[in-house]
Amino acid sequence: MISAIMHDRNSHNLTEAEWKEIADLPVIRESWGLEESEDPLVFASYVYAAKFNFISGSPGYVGDVYIIQGDSLTEPMVLRRDKDGHLIVC
Repeated sequence: MISAIMHDRNSHNLTEAEWKEIADLPVIRESWGLEESEDPLVFASYVYAAKFNFISGSPGYVGDVYIIQGDSLTEPMVLRRDKDGHLIVC
């Protein structure tokens, strides 16, 4: 019960800075065919995304988890931060 009280399981909206960080990732640019000059907020207008303040019991990750889903029902992309704070695809 304590973990339920201490853990926020709700999804959160992404900030403009988070959209930019995600849209700048080469894997995202390649997956969605984004041009270098494309505004991250334009990208945000045609994908679904949610941020979670994630706490994992195994393998023990604590931090941001992002789920990005395009406009078709394919597998979503899941991103988290590495030990240096950079976003990586899970």
